[in-house]
Amino acid sequence: MYGRLTFPQMLLASVLGVAGGIYIYQPIFEQYSRDQKILKEKTQSVQESLEKKSE
Repeated sequence: MYGRLTFPQMLLASVLGVAGGIYIYQPIFEQYSRDQKILKEKTQSVQESLEKKSE
């Protein structure tokens, strides 16, 4: 079996690869989440101000 990977080795490499990808891209995910939250708050405030003006 020289030069081949066993199933547990492939599984470990896959898990480490996914975990590494999540670790690297975590700040991007957090920034996207923050941006979406801010955008949602802004749209709610705009809707509230429009409702007050229409009354």
